[in-house]
Amino acid sequence: MEENIITSVQNARVKHVVALQQKSSLRREEGLFVVEGLREIEHCIACGYEVVEMYKWGENVTPQVYEKMAYRESTEGIIAVAKCKEHRLKDLSLKKRPLVVVLERVEKPGNLGAILRTAEAAGVDAVMICDPLTDLYNPNLIRASIGGVFSVPTAVCTSEECITFLKGNNIKILTAQLQDSYDYYDYDMQEATAIVMGTESTGLTDLWREAADAHIRIPMLGRLDSLNVSVSAAILMYEAVRQRRVNS
Repeated sequence: MEENIITSVQNARVKHVVALQQKSSLRREEGLFVVEGLREIEHCIACGYEVVEMYKWGENVTPQVYEKMAYRESTEGIIAVAKCKEHRLKDLSLKKRPLVVVLERVEKPGNLGAILRTAEAAGVDAVMICDPLTDLYNPNLIRASIGGVFSVPTAVCTSEECITFLKGNNIKILTAQLQDSYDYYDYDMQEATAIVMGTESTGLTDLWREAADAHIRIPMLGRLDSLNVSVSAAILMYEAVRQRRVNS
């Protein structure tokens, strides 16, 4: 074993990594987060994030210490601490006829991560997270996004700021809601479009409903009246992709 290998779970660096995994307040205060897994770390670095610490199972930490630090299983024996980035609306650079996804107060990190993963796959130009109830560097979000959180252009802002931005850039606002709406495939998504999704429990606030250019819905043909927000977002994103490919 190396002389500098960490052997104690009480080591200050080990405790620091664990705390970063668990506490969003510490991540915000220090501007640091933890990423696990070789694929995720490589993607993180490729997307311009600065890694400040790296821990490898059996190389600079013992297996016992690694298991203490790791948030999830099967992470290929590698953990990194990296610097957070700022995610501001003013830093977004959108192409002509962008497709963006807006998420208002989505509270479950796994759902937000899954949406970012789909946004990456669908080539979405930006994801805007309004009035967030979870931070972008939550370990469950990073895991669910499979690294999409690092590569999809993302902005965190208030709903008011987002609406002003969208209208100022002539981006049509489509709110996903069951009330006072029509089927999503009947609306043209080929022009600059924002697909807006609300919380898992209560949907969108009136602010977004009133700001919308159109209200769209996914037909519910069974006994249940809603889909998981990440599933709904995926359906709508790929409808936009379908329309744009058919008419390109």
